[in-house]
Amino acid sequence: MTYSDTDVAIIGMACRFPGADSVEQFWNVLHEGRETLTRYTDEELLAAGVPPERLADPGYVKAGQEIPDVDLFDADLFQITPDEAEILDPQHRIFLECALTALERSGYDPDRTDGHIGVYAGAGLNTYLLSNLSERYRAASSVDHYRLMLANDKDFLATRTSYKLNLRGPSLSVNTACSTSLVAVHTACLALLGGECDMALVGAVHLAPRGQGYQYQEGMIFSPDGHCRAFDAQAQGTVIGSGAGVVVLKRLKEALADGDWIHAVVKGSAVNNDGANKTGYTAPSIAGQAEVIADAHEVADVTPDSIGYVEAHGTGTPLGDPIEVAALTQAFRQGTDDTGFCGLGSVKTNVGHLDTAAGMAGLIKTALMLEKRSLVPSLHFTEPNPEIDFASSPFYVSTGTADWPATDGPRRAGVSSFGIGGTNAHIVLQEPPAAPEPAPAARTHELLVLSAGTEAGLRRATTALARHLRQHKDLDLGDVAATLGLGRRGHRHRLALVADGARDAAMALALGKEERLLRGTVGTEETGDPVLVLTGAGAAAADSAELYRAVPAYRSAVDACAAALPGGVEPEALPAGGGVRAAFCHEYAVATALLDWGVTPAGLAAAGTGLAVAAALTGALALPDALALAEGGTPTAVQPPRLPVLSARTGGWLTEDESRQPANWAADTAGSPSAAAADALEGLLADEERPLLRLAPDEGAPAGAAHLLTLAGQQWVRGAALDFAAVHAGRDLRRLPLPTYPFERSRYWVEPGRTGESTETDDSGRLVAQFDPADPARSVELITDWLVEEAGRLLGGRDRVGLDANLFDMGVDSLVLIEVVSKLSKEVDFTVPPTSFIEFPTVRAFVDNLAELMGLTTGPQAGAAAAAGRVSRRARRAQARQADNQDL
Repeated sequence: MTYSDTDVAIIGMACRFPGADSVEQFWNVLHEGRETLTRYTDEELLAAGVPPERLADPGYVKAGQEIPDVDLFDADLFQITPDEAEILDPQHRIFLECALTALERSGYDPDRTDGHIGVYAGAGLNTYLLSNLSERYRAASSVDHYRLMLANDKDFLATRTSYKLNLRGPSLSVNTACSTSLVAVHTACLALLGGECDMALVGAVHLAPRGQGYQYQEGMIFSPDGHCRAFDAQAQGTVIGSGAGVVVLKRLKEALADGDWIHAVVKGSAVNNDGANKTGYTAPSIAGQAEVIADAHEVADVTPDSIGYVEAHGTGTPLGDPIEVAALTQAFRQGTDDTGFCGLGSVKTNVGHLDTAAGMAGLIKTALMLEKRSLVPSLHFTEPNPEIDFASSPFYVSTGTADWPATDGPRRAGVSSFGIGGTNAHIVLQEPPAAPEPAPAARTHELLVLSAGTEAGLRRATTALARHLRQHKDLDLGDVAATLGLGRRGHRHRLALVADGARDAAMALALGKEERLLRGTVGTEETGDPVLVLTGAGAAAADSAELYRAVPAYRSAVDACAAALPGGVEPEALPAGGGVRAAFCHEYAVATALLDWGVTPAGLAAAGTGLAVAAALTGALALPDALALAEGGTPTAVQPPRLPVLSARTGGWLTEDESRQPANWAADTAGSPSAAAADALEGLLADEERPLLRLAPDEGAPAGAAHLLTLAGQQWVRGAALDFAAVHAGRDLRRLPLPTYPFERSRYWVEPGRTGESTETDDSGRLVAQFDPADPARSVELITDWLVEEAGRLLGGRDRVGLDANLFDMGVDSLVLIEVVSKLSKEVDFTVPPTSFIEFPTVRAFVDNLAELMGLTTGPQAGAAAAAGRVSRRARRAQARQADNQDL
């Protein structure tokens, strides 16, 4: 199978469609031939605000295609305050979650991804603003008007996603009605091929009003019974539905080189507009559709007879379906006269018409069909529309689930999407390349890491991974480990496991084997940089051989030791040879590997041969001199170490003068068991608050690579920023679509008609009326309490407000704080500078500064706050400029 430099890979997908909250669930819907229509009772419709007289209308269809829980959102994960989340368009919320899921399924964490990731996204009509926030908008201040615009306008969907996910490529909102999704894909592919970005996040979202049916009217596109019968003689329209879909795109050759999971390949795409050559603005055009399909074939450099399936726009209207088949036939006839060879279907028969997200549903459906080499049914087709001449066309309607038969070339498909207003898009897809045969495993064990924002979320993530591994027992655990390490952000609550296979990992995770599960919560007293405990412990020959073979950093350190010794020592045999030389080499290589992987020790505690290892690691001695010291030599000079070193020789941390004395680096416990030496060192460190990390395994514990990975896992759960690219260096690994972040959603929803509580007070209720000139400290307390209350309202409770917490870091927007300052000015009858929170972003620093401005303090409290590090970088730069000006 040959590929072109212009091919683009789909390496990640995520969706929330009716009846399917994941790609796997969506495939089940398609493969089983299910329709996801929801029928509403009169009671449900009345509760949703539908007037009783409308329910009595026989033309009112009590059905819809909806997704659940659109009022729920994981605001904390995206550092969005409850106040902002409540006014944020639910379409934006759902898209953010889908975007993160798609990136995680592709195996990429933006914070650790080289290159730029672009965003190309579109949203439907914002009914939440119209129906739920309209009263609030009418009563809002100018600042709140601006906030509502930022939270609800389509223009900010892509850029908000880039901001929240730290994506630095082009960020474009794309909106062309029903063709939005495929136009976004087309635009992203051009950007990738033009070098504007290295990966692209592409998708769309549309939410219809919740829990409501619709009014059928003959001639419109709405079905009279809730069913979409694309291409059928009884077709009378479709159902508008809700949904979101996102894909991750990457240049194919780079995706292959990087070991990405490839769902399908975009061979080419085209976009055009009908212009005025049609009966009306909303009408379709045979000429426009035929042209865009033929253009896509030309761009993809494929012939029509090589395409085995077309995912049609397929709205199921008596007018639109015949026009679409006529246009397809016209385009295909430019390259073939064959008939009946190409399947035709429409996902709208399953999930309805998702408006801006409709093309994304069709794209993901077709990519899954190509990936799984399976055709799925287009529903409700029994007899063709009499205006469609299928017999003389290249097409037949695919009505069953079947294997997609192989042909002389690769399986290919087309996907069409035609927007109201005439913007047409067509994409040619091809099946993914065959996955390479897995390389023989160099390691017997792998390090799996999981994290979440809460302990409950971590339990859900653990359960999901255990279930996935049980269901996919043939997964390469190295691929699983690399995907989890490289493709997920590290959150506060963490878990790590060292396992020797998918079955072993699944059992340990499912049964919660605490003796094997490493747990930690970042930011607690137990976390922080460790002190490495070095005792000169050696390793069994098999263990050192595995480490030398499987860990490049270990191998490089051993090679360096061999090069530092006279006589041409064989490197691989060096740590297995026994004696102090082998012990030095092994422990030095283990420590070097940990440092290479990102472990940053606060210091080293060393005894015996470990002192020589510490001297080499800290630069106190060059490696040849440290090796000589380990074997009983005496160095002529010692440099001050780059890290603090506790020497068993002195019984304490070496001072600079002590570190220059060679005797303090000499082994005093040569021949002592490493465990005893470690115990002695830990006794010396008993009063230290820093965690200790023994490099030697406990008696009976796993050794070799399993032990090294356990040491790394212990540090990761304590907050270490492990370099997982280094952990997995030198290995040909594939990224896998694994379970993604377990969102912990809360309800953020403004009911229609709610305007929010009034914050206006009369003069007697203002803070200034409570001030006592004789007690300025009390006035400062009142201001502080008022600000904590306001910040708590924004953040979801007073308990979330720390006096020294940076409000911007907690997700509070500057516009919100400007409004808070404006309200505070009225409360204290004093003009508070509107940029005060920019300069002083914590409650304490802000109040200290304001108290000084108002003359409520006798000393420069704001200056003290700045000295304590509670002001912003901008404030410190301003202070530096003021100091420079004073010097002038």
